Amino acid sequence: MTTVALAPSTRPLAPGRVWIRRLLIGLVIIYVSILILAPLTRLVIGAFAGGINPIFSALSEPDVLSAFGRTLMISLLTVIVHAFFGTITAWVLVRHRFPGRKLLNGLIDMPFAVSPVVVGYMLLLLFGRNGVFAPLLAQWDIRIAFALPGMILATLFVTLPFMVRELIPVLEAFGIQQEQAAATLGANGWQTFWHVTLPAIRWGFVYGLTLTFARALGEFGAVLVIGGGVQGRTETATLYIYRALDERQTIGAYSAALVLGLFSMILIMSIDWWRRRAK
Repeated sequence: MTTVALAPSTRPLAPGRVWIRRLLIGLVIIYVSILILAPLTRLVIGAFAGGINPIFSALSEPDVLSAFGRTLMISLLTVIVHAFFGTITAWVLVRHRFPGRKLLNGLIDMPFAVSPVVVGYMLLLLFGRNGVFAPLLAQWDIRIAFALPGMILATLFVTLPFMVRELIPVLEAFGIQQEQAAATLGANGWQTFWHVTLPAIRWGFVYGLTLTFARALGEFGAVLVIGGGVQGRTETATLYIYRALDERQTIGAYSAALVLGLFSMILIMSIDWWRRRAK
């Protein structure tokens, strides 16, 4: 069956429909401007209020560099874990039918419904000083709460759905015919995935990684509760922004927030540009 792309109609619209179209376009522009452009504009104005030198001075502080380095490390580890396990999860949910599949599929969206602060508190109940696993952790001299491992677990939880939800519709649309053909020609499972499946789902894979990375960069509530925001030890970039605002270090807070926001925006826009260019 051949699919035909439908191009927008070139026929002139009736006067009433022209105003409806303009109204809808205007509403969308206002909506996006209020939620995205206005905050970014305010960040830029606040960051550059004292000129360029205070921005470099604030961002070059050792604690700030440490916070950004910690954020980058947690985000990269999160992306690596979800690139592997998120792909497997999506594959299992699409390709296999088993008892509890619908429940598992619903649980994937749990991080969307649960507040990050609650996530951090749940991790404290498990790994804190009086947590369920506290005796076992103490016996093995392992520290999770108020340490980097707990922050990584919190970030993994809040970013869980992105990779899976990007890959599931792509895998469903791809089907299994090409994979079966590759198996018939003698390809093993890894060869089939690498040469047949992955090229077909690559943009879902890339978008999933991008959204996961961007979300991990901006995580705040969960890592604050489980990590404690100890300056120089468990402070991430977002926690530094919170502390800087609390200490009236507005230039540092504006500058760090601007770096995080622009980096995430540029990352997502670059992936979108790359995809359009590759078509």
